Amino acid sequence: MISECSLAVRTYECDSYGHVNNANYLNYLEYARYEFLKTVDFDYPALIEAGFGVYIARIEIDYKKSAVTDDRLTIRSWPIKKGAASGIIVQEIKRGDELIAAAKVTWALVNSRGIPAKIPPRWDKPGLGPETN
Repeated sequence: MISECSLAVRTYECDSYGHVNNANYLNYLEYARYEFLKTVDFDYPALIEAGFGVYIARIEIDYKKSAVTDDRLTIRSWPIKKGAASGIIVQEIKRGDELIAAAKVTWALVNSRGIPAKIPPRWDKPGLGPETN
C-alpha cells in the first residue's frame, strides 16, 4: 500500500538561504504519515481516545535536493515492516520526478503510560505492514 499526498512549500518554512529548513521536513513527513493512516482505515483519533498513542522511535532522513517557496511536493509513504507493537514506514518527498528527501521512520504503539503495547485488533490493519504476495 503506497499512500501519496502533496503540499506547497510556504514562505515561513524557508530559512535565510531561501530553501526549506531541514526541520520542516519532519512536519511534511508527519502530515504524510497521518494521511497514510487514513488510507489504511486506521482511526487515529479513536486510538488516542482509547488511551493509546503512536510514538516515533527513530527517523533517518537523507536530504538530496533543496525545496523552495511555492514548490509543489509529493510525499509517498509505504510500510516495509510491521511487528506486534511497531513498524517501519519509508517515505519519499519529491518535486515532480526529482527526489528531495528520503526517510525511514520507526514507530511504536504505546499505552497510556507510554509503554510499548501490542496493537489492539481494532487498529491492526493489514495496510500497516508490507504487502505480501
